[in-house]
Amino acid sequence: MRAADTAAWIAAACDRMADAKDELTELDAAAGDGDLGVTVAAGAAGVAAAVRGVGPDADVAGVLRAAGAAFARGNPSSFAALVGGGLVAAARATGDAVAFDPATVRALVAAATSTIAERGGSAPGERTVLDVLVPLGDALAASPSVPLAELVATASAGVEATTTMVPARGRAAWVGERGLGVPDGGATAVLRFLQALQSTRSEQTV
Repeated sequence: MRAADTAAWIAAACDRMADAKDELTELDAAAGDGDLGVTVAAGAAGVAAAVRGVGPDADVAGVLRAAGAAFARGNPSSFAALVGGGLVAAARATGDAVAFDPATVRALVAAATSTIAERGGSAPGERTVLDVLVPLGDALAASPSVPLAELVATASAGVEATTTMVPARGRAAWVGERGLGVPDGGATAVLRFLQALQSTRSEQTV
């Protein structure tokens, strides 16, 4: 899919992320400082506006750079900085690609995941967004083309797995075992975005 077409798809999905604001706020309040809903809603709105502004000849890197900068500006927070930095790193990994083809998507997810892990000082199993991003990267690496529905299922399983993990990073670590049974908010945000993509173009594969 051409970068400009994917940008329009991303924008439409981001428009729907406002629906997840209250859920993400509640999850973060249970094991964090409660600002995740605002961060994601503001960041998604910024991304939607930014990627709608890319031209018809935009390349993948241009779309990702615009998205990363907009998300980071949306609401100053550690999550916004991590996601924004991950998207900018993803842009560098895509070279001069002009379409979000399977190889490009694999490269950008891998780069974003690696950067978020490094900057956040976290690893899978510590109840963070990585517990969704790493399985998604594995799924993309294992097949030349992955249906979006399969990625949604993978993310859903990752979110469910976080309910059995004791928080180990950030403010969530302060609550310790009291966080058990509550899904990680960042991981849930990724799932909701994939579901928003699915609802706007259910037959798309990546």
